[in-house]
Amino acid sequence: MSPLEFSLLPDTATIGADGQLVIGGCDTLELARRFGTPLYVYDETHLRARCREAVAAFGPGVNFATKSFLCVAMARLAAEEGCNLDVSTAGEYHVARAAGVAADRLVLHGNNKSSEELRRAIAEGVGRIIVDSFDELDRIEALVAEGLPVARVLIRVTPGVEAHTHEFVRTGQDDSKFGFGLASGLAEAAVTRAAASPAIDLLGIHAHIGSQVFESRFFEMAVEVLAPFLQRFDLPEFSVGGGLGVAYVNGERAPSITEWAGAVHRACAAAGITARVTAEPGRSLVAQAAVTLYEVGTIKDIPDIRTYVSVDGGMSDNLRPMLYGSRYEAFLPREVAADRPRVISLVGKHCESGDLLIRDALVPADLRVGDILATPVTGAYGHSLSSNYNKVPRPAVVFVADGEARLVVRRETLDDLLSLDLG
Repeated sequence: MSPLEFSLLPDTATIGADGQLVIGGCDTLELARRFGTPLYVYDETHLRARCREAVAAFGPGVNFATKSFLCVAMARLAAEEGCNLDVSTAGEYHVARAAGVAADRLVLHGNNKSSEELRRAIAEGVGRIIVDSFDELDRIEALVAEGLPVARVLIRVTPGVEAHTHEFVRTGQDDSKFGFGLASGLAEAAVTRAAASPAIDLLGIHAHIGSQVFESRFFEMAVEVLAPFLQRFDLPEFSVGGGLGVAYVNGERAPSITEWAGAVHRACAAAGITARVTAEPGRSLVAQAAVTLYEVGTIKDIPDIRTYVSVDGGMSDNLRPMLYGSRYEAFLPREVAADRPRVISLVGKHCESGDLLIRDALVPADLRVGDILATPVTGAYGHSLSSNYNKVPRPAVVFVADGEARLVVRRETLDDLLSLDLG
């Protein structure tokens, strides 16, 4: 029945005169009235602070993993604060370029890059291509043979380190769709081929062991495993990827970006790695920066079984609980510090029994229909994984700072749902 831990809220979060949640100087209840719900509310000051922390920790070569949250405003903000951008599809690349980010500040990821994706990136001078397969090496060589510039490449290596996280977000183990396995000898074959290719400027290796990793020791293990490989080929760059976990619920703790970087740098120094070390933080930059606001529509009490509280969003704006079993907290922005003695199941409005945001959410006893309800730490993968399931329009995104709210992604309309439909 404990109140929400304030540490789960964005940096500028405060409690207003009437006990309500204020972010960036903006009353969240007023934001819900003005922009509607569901609504993603991002603390711009928080976003900028985390980007600056990442640049300070890893240097100006640090790459923001845009898959966690991307829109034109976020791409511009990250670039303004010194981050390069990690993109993994033609769509992410296109948004970053539309935001005015130079191609040489982009890193192109993806386990199945098409020839057209590679063509545009190489032609425009993309900063790095993280190569995942021999087929991709074939495509790059064919494109350069057509007259495109030599491609700047890092080879993605799977080190065989299996982080203790959900199986869907583990990527460092041998059995993975990503990269070249170290133990199998494929990584050596890929590096040897890329180093000998006139179409490729081989700069280093990349490794990513998974997402929502809470223990620095897994990154340290990856460094130890990869050190002999790096030293053998004497490559100038080493990216440790991303994956740093964040706290989502009361009582959960995670290393800061600075602490994570310190552990990585110490491990690299101990292993004798002299390559420039960089990383790709995503979730740790944006997750805690946002809350999602909903309106309560239905409260269904089934005596001795469960109380269902339905909100006007759900799996179309936060798929993570259904996809990964991710946990969240819930609270009422009208009284942030209130005790939460009532146990409910927070569900969405979609025609799926699995449309379950929080199975056993704690909420204040006086929760009622029409209340604005919030879930914190929704800045990563909410907007990115959003959908139009059941033809529900996607929510708006608002940035708040210094008492001003800026609409950066408008709410979809019902007519938007017909915009691609040719009848």
